[in-house]
Amino acid sequence: MSIQDVKSPMFLRNLWYFALHTRALKPGKLIHKTILGEPIVFGRTREGEAFALRDLCPHRGVPLSAGRIVEGTIECPYHGWRFKPSGQCSLIPSLVGEEGVEASKIGVRKYSISEKNGLIWVYIAEDAQTESRPATAPPHLPITPQAMPTLIEAQLFPCGIDHAVVGLMDPAHGPFVHRAWWWRSAASIHAKAKKYAPSHLGFTMVTHKPSSNSTLYKLLGGDRTTEISFQLPSIRVEHIKAGRNEVVGLTTCTPLNDDETEVTQTFYWNMAWIAPFKPIAQSIARVFLGQDRHMVTLQKEGLKFNPRLMLIQDADVPAMWYYRLKKEWHESSAAKRDFVNPVPEATLRWRS
Repeated sequence: MSIQDVKSPMFLRNLWYFALHTRALKPGKLIHKTILGEPIVFGRTREGEAFALRDLCPHRGVPLSAGRIVEGTIECPYHGWRFKPSGQCSLIPSLVGEEGVEASKIGVRKYSISEKNGLIWVYIAEDAQTESRPATAPPHLPITPQAMPTLIEAQLFPCGIDHAVVGLMDPAHGPFVHRAWWWRSAASIHAKAKKYAPSHLGFTMVTHKPSSNSTLYKLLGGDRTTEISFQLPSIRVEHIKAGRNEVVGLTTCTPLNDDETEVTQTFYWNMAWIAPFKPIAQSIARVFLGQDRHMVTLQKEGLKFNPRLMLIQDADVPAMWYYRLKKEWHESSAAKRDFVNPVPEATLRWRS
C-alpha cells in the first residue's frame, strides 16, 4: 500500500494540542507560538491566570506578544490598545469620546486552554465561534493530579506532522535508528507479536512485558509491564510499571506549519533514587530524540523527488491506522456526526 492511498488533510482541528510546559509561562510573561500555522500568544496574569489569544492586534496587525501585560491585560506596543484575557478590548488610548467607537465591541480570538500536571494544552477549533465549546476533553494521563514533569526534552523536526508521527510510532526502526549498547543492536532483532485494541481517538498496544532487547527497561527491576497508546491528533503515552515503580512517558507532536513539527517528550516517575542520575537520563533522551530527528532530516532529502511511499504489513499497520483515524475525524467533523473509530482489535507481528 502507498501512503498516498490513505492520505488525509495535514492538519486536524477541533482537537487539543500540546503548547507549553507550565514552568515556561511565568506571571507577567508573553510567549508567541505558531501552531497549525496560526499565530498564538500565551500569557499569564500576575494573579496566575493563563490564557491564549490570536497573536495579532486587530488595529494594525502587530503581534501582541511584542507588547506587555499591564493591569491584567495585554498592551499592544504600537498604539497601546489593551485586551483582556477574554480577548475583549478594554482600552483604546487615542479615543477622546466623540468617535463613536466602543472598545468593548472589538476583540481578538480567544483559544480554550487546559493546564494540568505541568502541561498547557490549547484547543484549535475549526472556527472562532466554536472555540469555547471543545468537542473533546483535554488529554488524560495515567498519573495523579499532583504529578509534575521530572524530565523534558523538546526538539524541532524539519518535517510535516505526518512524517513526525509515523516515524515515532514505527515499531521496526529501533535496532537501526537507535542502535546503541544501552538500547538495542542489529543482532538483537527477533520476532514479536503485540495485541492492539481501539481506544479513545486512537489505539492501544495493550499491557505486555517490554521487549527483552530493551536494556533500559531492566533498570526499573521488578515484574515489568508497559502499555502504549496513541490518540489524535498526535499524542503517544507509554505507561511502564515495575512493582511500585512507575514511569509515564508523554510524546507530543505539535505542528507549527507545513514543514516544521515540535516534538516534545515529557516524563513522570515516582522513583526518588533516579534524581542523581537525571543528567544521564536527560542526555539519553536528547540523543534518542535526536536520532529520530536526524532520520526525518535525511528523509527530507529524498522527499524532494516526490516518491510514492510504501506501507507494508504488519509493521506499518499503526501508520495505516493513523491515516484512517485522521480521515475519519476530518469527515465526521465536516458532516457534524459522531466519530467512529476505524481501528479493529488485532495482533500484529514483525521483527525488530
